[in-house]
Amino acid sequence: MLSRVADSIYWLNRYIERAENYARFVDVNFNLTLDLPPDLPEQWKPLVITTGDYELFEERYGEPTRENVVQFLTFDRGNPSSILSCLYKARENARTVREIISTEMWEQINEFYLKVHDAVSSAGWSMERLMDFLKEVKLGSYLFAGIMDSTISHSEGWHFGRIGRFLERADKTTRILDVKYFFLLPHAVSIGTPLDLLQWLAVLKSASAFEMYRKSYGRISPYHIAQFLILDREFPRAIRYCVIQSEQSLHAVSGTELWTYQNLAEKRLGLLRSELDYSDIHEIFSSGLHEYLDNMQSRLNEVGDSIYETFFNSRPPDKFSAGAQ
Repeated sequence: MLSRVADSIYWLNRYIERAENYARFVDVNFNLTLDLPPDLPEQWKPLVITTGDYELFEERYGEPTRENVVQFLTFDRGNPSSILSCLYKARENARTVREIISTEMWEQINEFYLKVHDAVSSAGWSMERLMDFLKEVKLGSYLFAGIMDSTISHSEGWHFGRIGRFLERADKTTRILDVKYFFLLPHAVSIGTPLDLLQWLAVLKSASAFEMYRKSYGRISPYHIAQFLILDREFPRAIRYCVIQSEQSLHAVSGTELWTYQNLAEKRLGLLRSELDYSDIHEIFSSGLHEYLDNMQSRLNEVGDSIYETFFNSRPPDKFSAGAQ
């Protein structure tokens, strides 16, 4: 497969997954807001900090009000990671590989983008309408993933799409968890209180993980919630599950046997999966959940960089000689 085609399918999936997860970012804050006592102000600044785009937000809007943050994360064309921008770029990537993807995939991406584009001009967004809109974005992403799995051969292109989707999802799950850390910063004394547990519950719901978590653990516990979203190997939004799926598709593309490596992407992803296999949630909390998640984001970025260098970069790669097995 041409590197240009693989690159487009990889990013097409990353952008759609990113749009879905930005809908989740806004959703998590609405859920947290609903659980706040009436005398506490809403907190929207932590949400933008978590996305890593606060500098751009401050430059464009200044004050982190609800309206400004929602606009920035959903419809702002000047924010390259807003839902609208992500779907635009997904559609442009799909356009370059229309002869490779199925007609149904193209039609879904096109309709998905146009629906969000048309929503930009709508006025008078109530909270109920916005929640419905966020739900539609998530459903649009689910639909695209289902169409892709059902209408194209599960060969190289499909695997590159899965790698993009799961790497993006793993990164955004770390950020959804990190919202809780930033939310609690001004009120550290509230850790362990009923309000603290309600906020953890909101994080769980925003990752669409509430029912599956209750089946596994029952009662709400910060340790168990973090363990479920980080270390579970069967829940599809857990970081460990996403890394395992990415690694399997990466090896399917390269033909390298699992648990071995022949390039830097396989080595970095294998090390990350191995560390997750042997991690303990109490050790993660002891060393600092935020610090752990921050490090995880950097590691996932490094995996993405090495995938680019290994598969997409047109220049000849440097010889890999770091002890290939």
